[in-house]
Amino acid sequence: MNSDGQDEQYLVWTVLGTDIGPLLLAATRDGLVNVVFHATDAVRDKALARLASQFGTEPLETPDAPVLAEAIRQLAAYFAGELRDFTLPLDWSLITGFNRQVLRALDSGVPYGAVVGYGDLARRVGQPGAAQAVGMAMGANPLPVVVPCHRVVESDGGLGGFGGGRETKRQLLALEGVLPEPLF
Repeated sequence: MNSDGQDEQYLVWTVLGTDIGPLLLAATRDGLVNVVFHATDAVRDKALARLASQFGTEPLETPDAPVLAEAIRQLAAYFAGELRDFTLPLDWSLITGFNRQVLRALDSGVPYGAVVGYGDLARRVGQPGAAQAVGMAMGANPLPVVVPCHRVVESDGGLGGFGGGRETKRQLLALEGVLPEPLF
């Protein structure tokens, strides 16, 4: 315990049902640290084991923890079309170096309803030849949806890859008005 009587490590989680399937949300004292797509029991258990190893503490299921309660509120508003900008505290500790630089540029520079190409984002961070590395950074994003890697597309207008699957990326871009809603 620290001088405030709090445990040094603090890791809480919950699963939120959304229009794109269940999302695992995990947070530390610093903020939301991880969002995991398709959080079935097996995916959830694997993600929680990885987080326990990375943080050296067992994650506690605590949906009413303030940062998780606020994440739930903001994500629900986002999926309802009522929120365009997340204002959650974020813990960037799961990502470092170039990947962190790219994700921070994405988070601050590509607004709701807009997209950017992999090469364009590489140029924004001063690495004009690093489009593939930007793609790798998007795949390593520990905070998808909140840090909007779904807004990064191919220069020819193709969707590109996505950790949550291309259909999930299509749904998020449709929600933001970038793509038309599917007819069926």
